[in-house]
Amino acid sequence: MSAGTATEPGVTAKPPSHRVSGFLHRHPRLQLAGLLSAPMLWLVVAYLGALAAMLVTSLWTTDPFTNDVVRVWTWENFKQLVTDPAYPRVALRSVAVAGLVTLICATIALPMGFFMARVVPPRWRGWLVVAVLTPLWASYLVKVYAWRVMLQSNGVLDSVLGPLGLSSPGFGLVAIVIVLTYLWLPYMILPVYAGFERMPASYLEASGDLGARPLRTFRSVLLPMVFPSLVAGSIFTFSLSLGDYITAQIVGGQAQLIGNVVYTNIVLDLPFAAAIATVPVAIMVLYLMAVRRTGALDNL
Repeated sequence: MSAGTATEPGVTAKPPSHRVSGFLHRHPRLQLAGLLSAPMLWLVVAYLGALAAMLVTSLWTTDPFTNDVVRVWTWENFKQLVTDPAYPRVALRSVAVAGLVTLICATIALPMGFFMARVVPPRWRGWLVVAVLTPLWASYLVKVYAWRVMLQSNGVLDSVLGPLGLSSPGFGLVAIVIVLTYLWLPYMILPVYAGFERMPASYLEASGDLGARPLRTFRSVLLPMVFPSLVAGSIFTFSLSLGDYITAQIVGGQAQLIGNVVYTNIVLDLPFAAAIATVPVAIMVLYLMAVRRTGALDNL
């Protein structure tokens, strides 16, 4: 064998692909970085890049005569958000609606999740999960317009509630809360159901053996155990309700939320619309920071 030959007699050289796979096997962190590089790049470019573009646009202004965007750095858009009392009211109204929707979803999801995880026989649980997910298969617009038909005067709700001396709430904030609760309820039920399913049955048995009543068991055993799941579900319901504008546009009547104000100003004043759009982003950042401080996300 000549001195320049790299392999010994009888030994087959490994192809490059095998050498690369062996190298990655010996360096698991590098392998993990390679797997996450593509989705992280997409996150940075598509999501964080869009947020950065929105923030930059919010610092520009608009020509009052031509409505053209003028790339001049200014804080006037944010000053107007603070000084004009209409916009803080809209922001507070949006937070109140999102908070109320989240509270109603949690109130419905707790007994329903417990029933699905602890009362129903295991062979039926999969079917109940499918039933909870079924509304998500329908189009968002179809569901909202169906609710518009039900909520309008002389609609389905009026015909059902009329004999009881009641009437449909019509269009407005109440309609927005009802429709958003219907739309985002599955996002609360599924985490709560998963939380109850992970809970050891021995906890409930121990609580009963110690003489705790059902309300005490719920307060001292069930609620602390499922609290991280409630927090996880609330992130979805709160954020989706806070940024929604289509529901408010269709069934909201005269009620204005942050999404409506952004939608209205996109054509009239794009930099100001971008400045308004930073408000829900800031609210969600504060909400996530508050949730993280509770430690609930660490227990998921």
